[in-house]
Amino acid sequence: MKYVLKTSAPARVPFDARTDLNPQQRAVVEAPPGPLLVIAGAGTGKTRTLTYRVARLVAGGCPPERILLCTFTNRAAREMTERVEALLQIDMRRCFAGTFHHIGNRILRRHAEHLGLGADFGILDPEDARTLLAGVIAELGLKTLSARRFPAPKELMSVAGLARGTGKPVADVIAARLPRMMDQVSVIEDVLRRYDERKRSMNLCDFDDLLARWHELLVRPEHVAVAQELRAAFDHVLVDEYQDINALQGALCDAMAAGRGSLTAVGDDAQSIYAFRGADFEQIAGFCQRHPQAQLLRLTINYRSTPEILALANRCIAHNRRQHPKELSAVKQPGMVPAVIPLRDVYQQAELVAQRVLELHHEQGLPLRKMAVLYRNHGHSLELQVELSRRQIPFRVRSGVKFFEQAHIKDVVAYLRARQNPRDGLSWVRLLRQWPGVGAQTAERIAGRLSEPPTVDLAISTVAVLEQAAKDSRGRGREALGKLARLWSELEDDGLPRPGDALRRIVQVHYGEYADRTFSNGPTRREDLEHLAGYADRYPTAQAFLDEVALVQGVAAENVVAGADVDDALVLSTIHQAKGLEWPVCLLLWLADGRFPSAQALRSDDEIEEERRLFYVAVTRAADELYLCYPTLEEARDGPMRLLRPSRFLREVDDMPPVFSRWEIEEAPADEAPEGPP
Repeated sequence: MKYVLKTSAPARVPFDARTDLNPQQRAVVEAPPGPLLVIAGAGTGKTRTLTYRVARLVAGGCPPERILLCTFTNRAAREMTERVEALLQIDMRRCFAGTFHHIGNRILRRHAEHLGLGADFGILDPEDARTLLAGVIAELGLKTLSARRFPAPKELMSVAGLARGTGKPVADVIAARLPRMMDQVSVIEDVLRRYDERKRSMNLCDFDDLLARWHELLVRPEHVAVAQELRAAFDHVLVDEYQDINALQGALCDAMAAGRGSLTAVGDDAQSIYAFRGADFEQIAGFCQRHPQAQLLRLTINYRSTPEILALANRCIAHNRRQHPKELSAVKQPGMVPAVIPLRDVYQQAELVAQRVLELHHEQGLPLRKMAVLYRNHGHSLELQVELSRRQIPFRVRSGVKFFEQAHIKDVVAYLRARQNPRDGLSWVRLLRQWPGVGAQTAERIAGRLSEPPTVDLAISTVAVLEQAAKDSRGRGREALGKLARLWSELEDDGLPRPGDALRRIVQVHYGEYADRTFSNGPTRREDLEHLAGYADRYPTAQAFLDEVALVQGVAAENVVAGADVDDALVLSTIHQAKGLEWPVCLLLWLADGRFPSAQALRSDDEIEEERRLFYVAVTRAADELYLCYPTLEEARDGPMRLLRPSRFLREVDDMPPVFSRWEIEEAPADEAPEGPP
């Protein structure tokens, strides 16, 4: 007796596109097979539309296993396929759905032998990959270079990943990302070549290999038969978040769809904001040039924001020259006009945000979690975090840690703690471990020596201990400790009495290079540290600054706003981390030229356009109320206050009819104002 499973064929379409979807969404779902670019504006139901297109393809007779659905998270793929299962009452587990890396792994498992891999190849996680690369570096003796230290494994992994993802030579990536290492390009290329050989000999792949080697199967002449088999296995290729893919992922999409020609790319060019990660704007901007027969459809009916917020967003993004033009229209009823709020300085900006949040929370009953404060980078939230902590307003930093708890902030503050209290062994161990050639045991030994009660002048004994430690060490450790002793002599000198100046000197002499070597976003960390130094300039002594830092961290752990839910907290987030999310109320900080857009972005039109897209993403996170804030004055390190210009993104939308209202700030009498720092 034969028993036939019917998990791949739904009896009939149990959904009605005419009632479930608006006309724009329905046009996408019902579009015939072929190259299709869907420009899906913010809040227009992109995921729902893509899900229904998959459902219609399956309902029309396409087996799930012949659909390739590429998403940026496995969770997104799982939610889409589960929704299709609910719509069609069908098992979708056979569908090739998931991230590019997830799909690449499945494909390589089937065809590993063509690449010289065993089907049981292992996948290196990032930490294991760095360990293997570090072994190659050590074997070549590159750690011993003294004139200029060789890049850390983490930096090299970033370079290798960007080179593969962008399709650019390693030398070009180094020139753009690590220009200080240009004199070592040939050595770096040799290290990466040896690293690849080591992986192959051990039957291993790292995450980048999952895509790069999949691409090899599709384009290398010796794999023509495999490429034909791969293309023939799928009738439809669908890609979500198409604006965020890199050149390699774009090439994979085009190559996989080359046989059948059915490629659906869904994304929003106006939300392409990840160039720093290797995302290639050309993929979505040039889709119709690469696919001349492509159909272009737009989703512009927005279900998230009020007409007033969308009017500002539409006017803003219209200034980008290279784009697929569109105008978002609102379903929601009219609401508050976005507010542009000039403030005296960054401290008044923090006060305004804190006060407005409390008003909305107490007077309108809006939970704190329904409000978000957005900014260009985490350093822009420093003063706000201090103000929120003082007022005992609970907050959480989305996908990050609070400013004073970040590693690079704690690293440099450790220098000031040790300077103020040389017997602070914890701070000494933390700062000593940053120096090359100083291991855990050496750091503990020096910290123990410094923790002993001094018998002579404290400053002299500290420097003397460091100098003696340098004499007792060898190699890089001796050189590093000698340099630290000289830096410490400067820090103890009267020439650097103010905490901000001391922090800048620490970064200049040592920590700036350490940050570049240790963190993938070294320039951003440096910007945070300069912001920290500027904040420290407000305090007359290092002790006053350290006391404030300690008190802020302590207050944050105390009781919060009375009556608040224990899980209720104001959201603080960079705009990059906020993409894809929404809140009823959004407050955007630091809208001043040089901060947003950033000073670096002012160098080229392409970078300005990406910054404008970032502003557009920020604006379209708000559903009901939007507050756009900027300080008008900034404290200069030396000399008078500096006047800041409002962001060009505000100036260029300041036209008729108006799309924002300008608030004027009146300060309460001094006895009613919150107490500031010393």
